[in-house]
Amino acid sequence: MRPESEKHLGRKKRALDGGDVMMQAALTNGPLNLAEVFGNTRPVELEIGIGKGTFLVARATARPEINFIGLEYAGAYAKYGADRCRRAGLDNVRILAAEANGFVSTALADASLFRVHIYFPDPWPKRKHNRRRLIQPAFLDQLRRVLRPGGQLLVVTDHLDYFQQIRRVFASAWGFVAIPFPRMADESGQIVGTNFERKYIAQGRPFYSTALLRYE
Repeated sequence: MRPESEKHLGRKKRALDGGDVMMQAALTNGPLNLAEVFGNTRPVELEIGIGKGTFLVARATARPEINFIGLEYAGAYAKYGADRCRRAGLDNVRILAAEANGFVSTALADASLFRVHIYFPDPWPKRKHNRRRLIQPAFLDQLRRVLRPGGQLLVVTDHLDYFQQIRRVFASAWGFVAIPFPRMADESGQIVGTNFERKYIAQGRPFYSTALLRYE
């Protein structure tokens, strides 16, 4: 999720309370035992870049039989999302302020996830900054490792150049096959229902979505 100013969080004077939803960074020292984290062995989905948590709240509410981990690099947004999930009574969500590459490579065990969501990641549009983009071959290798066979990787962006790079990375990936993008949003006209998507729909921007399934 690309960054936004904290002034858009709408916190006003209410203190944020992530409760049990907010995870501590110390928990990422080595692969997590997700059954212990959630207290059950339900399938786990990961959203990288939760922003204000709009998609995560809707998805976790609609799918109580699934556990969700939300990652957000910006600590203020992670706390805001955790507070929203706590107030919604979602005991199937855990949120962590962490960098995605480090978390996926060190804190997740092999074949531990059912699905990974990456929606509107920072496009780093300047060519000299393209190497900072999240979706690179090495990161895709890590996602393949943590996804179980039959697991899915779902990506949406509004940035055509980044989408073209994503497709090149996906085309050379081993162990994945392209699949139709599954419906993630309940509202007509939306793909996944994030804040960015709703904002960009109003602006008339096009979206580009792609999905992979890990087959081995």
